[in-house]
Amino acid sequence: MTSVRILILSSLSMLAFACNSLLCRVALTQTGIDAASFASTRLISGAAVLWLIVRLRRGPQAKGGGDWWSAGALFAYAATFSYAYVSLSTATGALLLFGAVQASMIGYGLWAGERLRRLQLVGLALAIGGLAGLLSPGLSAPPVAGAVLMISAGVAWGVYSLRGRGAGDPLASTAGNFLRTVPLCLALSVATLGSAQRDGAGLLYGIASGAVASGLGYIIWYAALPALKATSAAIMQLSVPVLAALGGVALLNEPLTLRFALSAAAILGGIALVVLQKKAAAAAASGK
Repeated sequence: MTSVRILILSSLSMLAFACNSLLCRVALTQTGIDAASFASTRLISGAAVLWLIVRLRRGPQAKGGGDWWSAGALFAYAATFSYAYVSLSTATGALLLFGAVQASMIGYGLWAGERLRRLQLVGLALAIGGLAGLLSPGLSAPPVAGAVLMISAGVAWGVYSLRGRGAGDPLASTAGNFLRTVPLCLALSVATLGSAQRDGAGLLYGIASGAVASGLGYIIWYAALPALKATSAAIMQLSVPVLAALGGVALLNEPLTLRFALSAAAILGGIALVVLQKKAAAAAASGK
């Protein structure tokens, strides 16, 4: 695969992931759909597209992957993500989500016995400081309930990512996990039937989020991932909150405050420092 093709595929997948935040926010603020219906539509349409792609690639006898624990984490992420965007801006939601994902994965590494180097500790402190600055009381502070929900979504996605490490066929595992969320989506729909609000435009946004931004986004990402170095893949994902923020400003006229800009720089810069130092430490260890 040429470097140009890798760059195009990687950029398209990051743009697709950023669009999930934008599509959810648009659906919940500019249409009548409720958060539960959006989450269910997203997961079910994503399951349909991924199942179809796996079938086309492997034939009618293709076996799915994944497991129920991972599916549960995926469902928890999608549900809390949707409810969080009822009150959060696109930019703030994407930043909180990404920060929580990385924090949960770093926390797991520490629990598993990993030790942070000095610069990693500096990066971690910088990221925590940026998060504290974003959430501290003030006129531009995000709503507490929405922030807690989005952080919960990030933790759930971190759990899902950790469980997916080492999967033999990540696309088949992702398809299997999405399919397993379908009964969970049906249960959520029944539980929220009294407050459900169906909306044609909102359903279309949910389908776009699930089938295109999630389903096709994963397909493109997994096509590019084998050709990317681990460090490049991790650093490239730092662009997702930035792309989501730019989309919110350009398409939804959301304000981009100085507080957010400084917090984003601290959080993303701190995480980048942790990731880069981790890969440097691994490279040094393998060279001994």
